[in-house]
Amino acid sequence: MDTYTIRLEDFPDISDKHRTEAESRFRRTLERALGGGAEVVPAYKAWQAAEETGEHELSTDDVALAKRWLAAASRARNDGFNGLGEAPEAYFEVKLAR
Repeated sequence: MDTYTIRLEDFPDISDKHRTEAESRFRRTLERALGGGAEVVPAYKAWQAAEETGEHELSTDDVALAKRWLAAASRARNDGFNGLGEAPEAYFEVKLAR
């Protein structure tokens, strides 16, 4: 099974505790929105493929999966940043294990 990590990047002056809580919120929401942890890597890969090749070169299943990723990642980002305050440059990085 493919695995992944979530890391909050470019958020200045955040404690380790708050960083870990934000990353956990992001992960929980992402997994819930996609239907479980096993769905994260395939959805992320479909989104990456869509970004690199364009929608017309993908199967309809991959297009649908990439769109599910976008919706889930948006929801996860909102939940992850909830209560942290403003940091316009901050983002959550999803990194696939190799």
